[in-house]
Amino acid sequence: MAEKDISVEVLIVGGGLVGLTLGVAIAGAGLEVAVVDREQPSKQKASPFDGRSSAIALGSQRVFDQVGLWDGMSWAAEAIRYIEITDGQIDRGASPLSMSYDFSEVGDLPMGWIVENRAIRLATHAKAAELETLHHLAPHTVVDLERDKRGVRAALDDGTKITARVVIGADGRGSLLRKNAGIEVTGTDYQQNGIVCTVVHEKPHNGIAFEHFLPSGPFALLPLPDSEEGVHRSSLVWSEKRELVDGYMSMSNEDFANELHRRFGDNLGKFSVTEMRWSYPLSSLHAERYIDTRMALVGDAAHGMHPIAGQGLNLGLRDVAALAEVIVDARRVGLDIGSPQVLEDYAKWRRFDNVLLLGAMDGLVKLFSNDLAPVRIARDLGLATVDKISPVKRFFMKHAMGIVGDLPRLMQGKSL
Repeated sequence: MAEKDISVEVLIVGGGLVGLTLGVAIAGAGLEVAVVDREQPSKQKASPFDGRSSAIALGSQRVFDQVGLWDGMSWAAEAIRYIEITDGQIDRGASPLSMSYDFSEVGDLPMGWIVENRAIRLATHAKAAELETLHHLAPHTVVDLERDKRGVRAALDDGTKITARVVIGADGRGSLLRKNAGIEVTGTDYQQNGIVCTVVHEKPHNGIAFEHFLPSGPFALLPLPDSEEGVHRSSLVWSEKRELVDGYMSMSNEDFANELHRRFGDNLGKFSVTEMRWSYPLSSLHAERYIDTRMALVGDAAHGMHPIAGQGLNLGLRDVAALAEVIVDARRVGLDIGSPQVLEDYAKWRRFDNVLLLGAMDGLVKLFSNDLAPVRIARDLGLATVDKISPVKRFFMKHAMGIVGDLPRLMQGKSL
């Protein structure tokens, strides 16, 4: 239910995985927060809304845990204990030159978890409803927004007026807040779509995430928990040339399962597909800046990437951890949380990490989404070489786990 004339400290526009997590984090630290989302909550929590699963790195799991969300989603989480990275061609199997990650090489904890997005939404919505200082306004849209030195003033579609010290744009790749602030973006359309669904397989996955690079793009099978009946399940993320996607999406379940077997082989035995399939265009984008007058961008509003290494949501959760820390710390010492100095601290903290990872992911997509023989040989040799150099491999593993660099407190497993 909408409320009239709300005064808060932080207004967040966009209540998806990143936006509502940020709201929970800041409200949990005692600040008054309003999260405005255009989607109906019951629709967001329904199975047909989003068939994707997300790779939650160890650092991101710590964020969820510290803000009180992990217990609400852990029932749907499967630990990643091993990662197998192979290169190959359809019907020809994988190259003998490959790379594998074993969690025991860097410690006792899993490298991450695979969690269905629906489970994350269920957890964030439930926690948001418990927090007295969080106003979750949905489905509503912001129809007018003013930002100046005095503060932020917003009007919603139902007439609700909101005042705040700062507004956060968590409204996705097509962010209206970003566009209205005149912030330009750069990016790449990979001319690929991601086909996503849950598949059932004959053999257990044993906590292995498989990343198989094919000429048309990466083909990943990510471990999910077995069903209550003991059925083995994995989440499929299949990158394919856009012009071919409609044909695969319209296949019968049996024909689709046969196509999976052609690409993946016998490692997991026979495949079957019984659930819905989804298809999403794959691209990258990066905002030229993350802040404006009393405004900051987080998640896909600031940056988006190809799912080649499963880092998209993790990057957004690093934004959450950094921005929450900057805002909460400023509030504790009596600073204006929407001041240029405070927001610039966030932008500087996140920009280098984002630029580095976006560039690396873009390079990987272009390196692995082709079938040129010299390139294929070079990348296979590269995988095999890194696999043999333990210090280099351990660094890559720790980076993928989100436990290296200048980490916010939440990502270190510490409270705000």
